[in-house]
Parts: sequence; C-alpha cells; structure tokens
Amino acid sequence: MNVFIRLLRSRWAHIISSVIFAFIYLLFAYAHLQNFLNTHHIAMLIFAIAESIIVFLFIFRTKPQTLSVNMYDWFVAIVGTFAPLFFRPAEWGLLPIANTLIITGAIIQMMSVLSLNRSFAIIAANRKIKTAWMYRFVRHPIYASYCLTFLGYLLTNTTIVNGVFYGVSMLFLYLRIVSEEKHLSLDPLYREYKLKVRYKLFPILF
Repeated sequence: MNVFIRLLRSRWAHIISSVIFAFIYLLFAYAHLQNFLNTHHIAMLIFAIAESIIVFLFIFRTKPQTLSVNMYDWFVAIVGTFAPLFFRPAEWGLLPIANTLIITGAIIQMMSVLSLNRSFAIIAANRKIKTAWMYRFVRHPIYASYCLTFLGYLLTNTTIVNGVFYGVSMLFLYLRIVSEEKHLSLDPLYREYKLKVRYKLFPILF
C-alpha cells in the first residue's frame, strides 16, 4: 500500500495524471466551444472557462503539507473530479432559463478558486487552511458552486448521459466533502475554523 501511494505521489504520476486530465479537458472544452460558436449561448462559454481554471490549478497545484494515503479518498476524488468533464451540450433542455444557474454557479466557482489560489487540491490534502473571502461564508464554496452549475447544466442540456454524470458528480461531491473534512480535521486550525464557519455548502441549509 505504501509503495503504491509513493508511486502515485511521484513526479511521473503527477505528469501522467496531468496529461490524462488535460486530454479529457480538451475534449470537454472543444465540445463547449463548438456549442458556443453555433448557438452563442454565453452560459456554455462561462461554464467552460470556469472548468478551465480548475484544470489549470490542478496542473500547477502546490505541494501539500499533508496528503491522504487512504485509497478510498483517492478514488472518490478522482471520480468526482473527472465526472463533470463528461458533460456534453444537448439540443434540448427541460428548463432553458436554468442557464442563469450555470452563470451564477460559475461566477461563485471562479471567486472561490481565486480565494483558494494554488492551495487547490483534488485528493484530500492540507496545502494551507484558507479562511478568507469566500471561505468566510461556507467551508466548501467551490462545491457549493458545483451544485448550482451542474443542476443548471442538466436542466438546460437534458440527456440521459448528462443525467447519469450529474448523479455521479453529486454523489461523489458529497463523498469528497466527507473525506476532505475528515483529513483536514486532523489540523487543529481547521477544527477551529469549523467552529467559526458552521455550514459546508449553503448558509442555514447545509
């Protein structure tokens, strides 16, 4: 197990994972750029830009202070990260006006990512505890933005495939929250932060 974890944390693993992530992202970006050029739906362009920031920060992420060695945490993080990149534009949507959710979620996502900066993590890790800006309101503002964006995407691009990946994305989003909080709570600074910021995703609700 320890040998496998060391392999995953190696320089080559970093390079290979970045290449795979970049390839899947390019397919995702191409599909959404083509859709924007054909339909001029600004929500598709904003959604693609927001996901581009995530990919950029993944490739240029900082070295963590601590990193989970639990294989379950790795599985949850990888599936949860890759699943949304398989969303694809559709010709029909159940509720086209829901594109406002995509735009709202994407804006919150970009603000949250900028708050986090290069402390961005995919695997449960402690790069640096962030408590400022968007993190003053909820403990996982990026995941909160996903809830809005993904729902808006499904309602405006309604297909069975998108529905499946929406379900997978939301399930693994929740599982990622649980695994990340478990890992971060090993740090007394994070335990103190949890006492100050009570809600995970949305004030009052959750």
